[in-house]
Amino acid sequence: MKNTFSNFLKINFAILLLYGCNFSSPEAIEPIDSATNTLAIPAGFDFSTHHAVTINIVDNGQYAKYDVYAYSDELYNSGTETFENESGQMVTEVVFKSDVLEKLIFSGVSRNGVLKQIINLPKFYNKVYIRRNENLKFSSSVKNIVNNEVNYNFSGLKSATKSKSANNVTDYLYCVNGSGQLFQVDPLTAVLTDLSSMPMGSYTCAIDQEKKELYSIGRSSPYPLMKYSITNDTWVTVANIGRGGPRLDFNKVDGLLYFSTADKIYTYNPTTGANLGVWDILGLHNTNGGDLAFAEDGTLFLCTFSGLYKLVLNANNKYQSTRISSDNLPFSPTSMTFDSNKELWLADNSSSADLIIMDTQTGGWKYKYGASANNNTDFGRIINDLTTFRVYSDVIDQTDTDGDGILDQDDAFPTDAEAAFEFFTPSKYGKGTIAFEDLWPSTGDYDFNDAALSYQAIAVLNADNKAVRLDFICNIKANGAGFTNGIGFEIEGLAPSKVESVTGAVLTQNFINLNANGTEANQANAVIILADDVDNILRETTISVKFVTPISTSELGVAPFNPFIIANKVREKEIHLPYRNITSLGNRSISFTGVNKDPDGNFVSSNGFPWAISIIHDFKVPKEKIDITNAYNFFGTWAESGGSQFIDWYKDNPGNRNLDKIDK
Repeated sequence: MKNTFSNFLKINFAILLLYGCNFSSPEAIEPIDSATNTLAIPAGFDFSTHHAVTINIVDNGQYAKYDVYAYSDELYNSGTETFENESGQMVTEVVFKSDVLEKLIFSGVSRNGVLKQIINLPKFYNKVYIRRNENLKFSSSVKNIVNNEVNYNFSGLKSATKSKSANNVTDYLYCVNGSGQLFQVDPLTAVLTDLSSMPMGSYTCAIDQEKKELYSIGRSSPYPLMKYSITNDTWVTVANIGRGGPRLDFNKVDGLLYFSTADKIYTYNPTTGANLGVWDILGLHNTNGGDLAFAEDGTLFLCTFSGLYKLVLNANNKYQSTRISSDNLPFSPTSMTFDSNKELWLADNSSSADLIIMDTQTGGWKYKYGASANNNTDFGRIINDLTTFRVYSDVIDQTDTDGDGILDQDDAFPTDAEAAFEFFTPSKYGKGTIAFEDLWPSTGDYDFNDAALSYQAIAVLNADNKAVRLDFICNIKANGAGFTNGIGFEIEGLAPSKVESVTGAVLTQNFINLNANGTEANQANAVIILADDVDNILRETTISVKFVTPISTSELGVAPFNPFIIANKVREKEIHLPYRNITSLGNRSISFTGVNKDPDGNFVSSNGFPWAISIIHDFKVPKEKIDITNAYNFFGTWAESGGSQFIDWYKDNPGNRNLDKIDK
């Protein structure tokens, strides 16, 4: 056993003889030339960068779909962008975006009032974003992770879904901004719910209520007309408009999009993006900013920074404007929409996103929400355009094509009765990395590029939130070894007999024996060999594991499970993450030539260093012969702190990486 106090890692590559990772024989050794690096590693530190978190959702209400996301307040730098602002000026600025809605972990529907899953999150996440969808009535909550658990009780929340009018309709204000955020605001409560990340930031949005589609025009060249399906949560680009501007609405009478900039109005076919007409606007006092909106009776209103106008097409086929509001508004309106009660909502261009209600007859107005309303409703983000989405309580699409009890609009597999939801690790759009040193139990050069596996695990769940299949999408992103190494993972606690089939594995070296179902033979647990030579999966490969009967996700476990490599085709020489178990075919006391740096056989050296590290994030590996402490500036501090400091040392944050020492 190791000492209970801190072990000292003393790596002096200038004087130690270490095995070289590029040598084909374990007998070969070479001195590695590197700076002296001394680290004090706390005893028992497992170098884990992520943790398992239990999500407990209690919902005794009606049928509702839940989406759970990893949540961070931090915005990421998405680079500079040149665009025309709402004042008509071309500007170039750094764009910061939120990646919350890019971090979907799983979806599901509560069964018997309960939805419970165990997810794997990077340790720098201390919150999750939970979004509830009841027939397109969205609500959400940000919940703290406490003692590796999140508890969310919908029955204990005040419902924000009561009808706003007498016609069984609930209004939601859909909002977009230049940072590419699509979100809703409940006009009754001012509660904000994120809906989607847009392909491009925008100043415009309009909804075709009948088709449940939102349209938006990107703020930068080539100014794409983008269409969002509210039902399916998907974006497509219809066409490139070729011009930008701040005003857009959908006319339900002729089914066209009305788009306006400066003193012009254009009509577009929303299906093709074709420009069908153009009109002049007369009488505007200021042509910057604003929006346009059709009232219920078809009357067209337009606002600019100079106020609210009513537009009427005159005999010369031009729109004559009549200003309704006074010319001394203390705000600059950027957007407007009518709700089901025929009230006109406006937003201004302040950072507090003030929402204003205005009377279309007198131009009278009042602040409803935002910092200027003095009611603690600062949204903390800009609203560049508004539109209204109406949810009718007596019009519910009950289509369930496959009859699994999950409505098509909520079903990721609407024609497959055995599948309904997806469970992602790390997330829907993210990849994780497992990086290995292959000279165990001797030390190597700690560049962690002997075999670096990039992966995304997708558990396909049925209507009861049980796993029917596991798709493991992976590729080797770095192979700095001279050995022929195999790679796989063990699903601990799952018997091989519970697997129906394994497909997609690439085996060419003839040292792996399989059962008829594709799992490795002579194993107590289900072991999935991805490849017996990591060179076989340099390109992205999907290995699918189908189960005989659906299993709970707690029985499946949390990806990446128990990953390991098989060094140089010696089947018993498995190399695992720190303190993880070997499989039935592994051997902790394997005979080898050299100095045993792991006398305890727990894959942590006597100096406290690992032979493998797992990061639920895209990890850029060090270049050949560059130890990880030189490639990542805060790795050493993180390790010496037992993982409490610089917990995001591997992210692309300023100062974290030495780019000249990292593979691209």
